[in-house]
Amino acid sequence: MIEENDELEQRQGEYSAHNIQVLEGLEAVRKRPAMYIGDTSTKGLHHLVSEVVDNSIDEALAGYATKIDVTITEDNSIMVEDNGRGIPVDEHEKLHKSALEVVMTVLHAGGKFDKGSYKVSGGLHGVGVSCVNALSTYLRAEVRRDGKVYMQEYAYGKPKAPVKVIGDTDSHGTTVYFSPDPSIFTETVYEYKTLAMRLRDLAFLNAGIELTLTDLRERDEAGNPRYERFYSETGLNDFVRYIESNKEPLIDDVIHINTEKQGIPVEVAMTYNTTFNENVLSFVNNINTHEGGTHLTGFRRGLGATLRKYAEDSKMLDKVKVKIDPDDFRQGLTAIISVKVLEPQFEGQTKTKLGNKEVIGAVEVAIREALSTYLEEHPKQAKVIVEKVILAATARHAAQQARERVTRKTPLLGGGLPGKLADCSSRNAEDSELFLVEGDSAGGSAKQGRDRMFQAILPLRGKILNVEKAMEHRVFDSEEIVNMFKALGVTIGTENDPKEANLSKLRYHKIIIMTDADVDGAHIGTLLMTFFFRRMRPIIENGYLYLATPPLYKLSKGAREEYCWDEMQKQRFIDTYGQGDEKNIKIQRYKGLGEMNPEQLWETTMDPENRILKQVQIDDAAEADRIFSMLMGEDVEPRRQFIEDNATYANIDT
Repeated sequence: MIEENDELEQRQGEYSAHNIQVLEGLEAVRKRPAMYIGDTSTKGLHHLVSEVVDNSIDEALAGYATKIDVTITEDNSIMVEDNGRGIPVDEHEKLHKSALEVVMTVLHAGGKFDKGSYKVSGGLHGVGVSCVNALSTYLRAEVRRDGKVYMQEYAYGKPKAPVKVIGDTDSHGTTVYFSPDPSIFTETVYEYKTLAMRLRDLAFLNAGIELTLTDLRERDEAGNPRYERFYSETGLNDFVRYIESNKEPLIDDVIHINTEKQGIPVEVAMTYNTTFNENVLSFVNNINTHEGGTHLTGFRRGLGATLRKYAEDSKMLDKVKVKIDPDDFRQGLTAIISVKVLEPQFEGQTKTKLGNKEVIGAVEVAIREALSTYLEEHPKQAKVIVEKVILAATARHAAQQARERVTRKTPLLGGGLPGKLADCSSRNAEDSELFLVEGDSAGGSAKQGRDRMFQAILPLRGKILNVEKAMEHRVFDSEEIVNMFKALGVTIGTENDPKEANLSKLRYHKIIIMTDADVDGAHIGTLLMTFFFRRMRPIIENGYLYLATPPLYKLSKGAREEYCWDEMQKQRFIDTYGQGDEKNIKIQRYKGLGEMNPEQLWETTMDPENRILKQVQIDDAAEADRIFSMLMGEDVEPRRQFIEDNATYANIDT
């Protein structure tokens, strides 16, 4: 025994070349998939499609493709087909195998490294389609070029056989068919809506390119599959008008800038509406840079400097008593920024923030020149925009005074916590939860039923202010909203944006909206989500916002009791224990949280072991902005149309 232990200790103490593992080929991708595609949840699953489609878009950007078709098959596999040149199939001179096989199986291999092949490209790391191959149980690539159809099949990233000719053709292009590996991904069911939004964005960003989406899993009465075509003649102009469709315009024009500065193509479309919300989306080589970057910095500098100069030269600021800050120029602004960069530098493979310093100057110059011309040629619209800027500055000053009043009374920035807050014992934000609870009655039950160690309760009185319609100073006049700021420890202003919510002192990493399972509860939940989206978006972006899902029913038969969250669960219980007849079952319908005692509320809705939480996520910022504007804005007609279109899916209690 002693000898065995000595041997073990000796082995554990050794550290030599024998201990060094080398992951060959695509093994690294399969071992650490999140490093290459972000995560292995539904987001990573859909990212696979983007990687393949982006290759086809690169062909279109290079001027060789005009059409891209995406199909979801019956078994949740994906097929992407384009009419580009087709991936080369001739022998790679260094690796002595087909170029198709090299592209599909070798990391950091692709045409994007050859500056003569593609002027600009989204997938510059050369890992895109090979990652898709590595993370698929099966992939088939078909190439149509030189009058032949070439094909190669792969399993788990490895070729099953050499590239072979399977037929003749008069067409050209590439078709990639793949099935994601269920041992890698936690979810393998593709969402039509998610893919449709991505293809819609690509159509707007690339005017004149046709994209289609077909879902063979869903068919109409005639047997036709679900199908959608995405095409835009004017590109970003159409994109802005799509986002603005539910807002009242301040000016009728979409200011469109399409130029090239310092060798960098810059395209911007922008307009103003009557709200005080800023909505700017930025893209680099068709990649949505959620965290912005140097192109966004250049845009903001150019916009602020140009509008300020015009306002000063036209004497419109002479009698203004409040200071105009840079962010005042962006109130009610909707803008899309799209740049094409030959060698973009991103923060990681997920590509969420652009780092190229040279882009700042290029975008700033482009904005200054084009916007100056527009303002001079459209004095009426220019005057309206500047007047909006002055109004925004006045409102910001009023909001600042409101915040200062709040700070003096009960410090928004300090240690004062709202009196209604039942705080938790833990001071570790990662472990702590805050329940935003509808009403004092439910709040009382939640306080009694919670785990005081890590669960805090903040009861909210009635329906909070609709921030979609309210100016900023009105927001800080709202006691319920101020209480949320104070309870959360959130302040206003970051290093990059004076208006952005600052989460540096956030006290909880789970913020859970808990409302009644009725129409009023749904309305309150929507008001709260609107508040977080417009005023605390980083809370959602960091994955801290959740919706609680209290059960709808409690069913009992004798000693058998079960909570049910939907009609299917309810019916299953009735079928199992009541012979399919409701009369044989005792049914309790929970319309309000107050109908549950503290034990029931804990057991069903608050206990981490049993509860069901829905994380609030932003899959598409443009679509989210449009939906919030439609549902919570002033215009009734789009909201009525939305209700009519979706009424078949609603279950309304009477």
